[in-house]
Amino acid sequence: MENLSQRKVGGIVAENFRAAKVFTEYGIDFCCKGGVTLEKACEVNDVPMESILKDLENAVIIPEEVHFTDFGLTDLINHITTTHHRYVENSIPPLKAYLQKLVQVHGERHPELEQIKEQFFQAADALTTHMKKEELILFPYVKAMEEAKSSHFSLSKPHFGAIENPINMMQDEHETEGERFRLISELSDGYRTPSDGCQTYKVAFAMLQEFEEDLHKHIHLENNILFPKATELYHQLNP
Repeated sequence: MENLSQRKVGGIVAENFRAAKVFTEYGIDFCCKGGVTLEKACEVNDVPMESILKDLENAVIIPEEVHFTDFGLTDLINHITTTHHRYVENSIPPLKAYLQKLVQVHGERHPELEQIKEQFFQAADALTTHMKKEELILFPYVKAMEEAKSSHFSLSKPHFGAIENPINMMQDEHETEGERFRLISELSDGYRTPSDGCQTYKVAFAMLQEFEEDLHKHIHLENNILFPKATELYHQLNP
């Protein structure tokens, strides 16, 4: 990654938009001042080169494909929370900031940006609440079921009744957010940046597209793997 030091900041983001989040965290302007090298940007902003290179490397790593159907319930839950839940939490603040900036700068020429911003802000609030319900209510009980089976002890029924109750609620909320992002995609013309769009415009749309793609993976793991396995185990323990 050391050769990035002589690359222009804007060019780094253009090649991999995930770098934008790192630059934003370090206070480096990749849009209006993207024509300077990373070395110069670090010098001007008093940023240690070693630290930002490490963060840039971590930001662009693409994980190897794994077979989640082979995961136990606890391992699958841990993967969902550390990978997808944390991704959502970490992506919301910069995306909100970028969309707010786009509305301020480009909103008059592109009124659809206000709708995109409103839809994303609603999704951010809904997903934050949704994930907390999973992490505080459903997921702990699923982990407890797996522990009960492996340790051969009985487990009392949860306060929410049959496990299908929270699972059905989570699936309904998944469907709501899936529909919301289909609307965002439509409003953004498939996340295509208009000809007058700036670098922030490109980054925001690229991040929105990645957010939707991650949401699809996230929902798939829960709806198609975790929830069916958890339901099966629940009925094994509660015949």
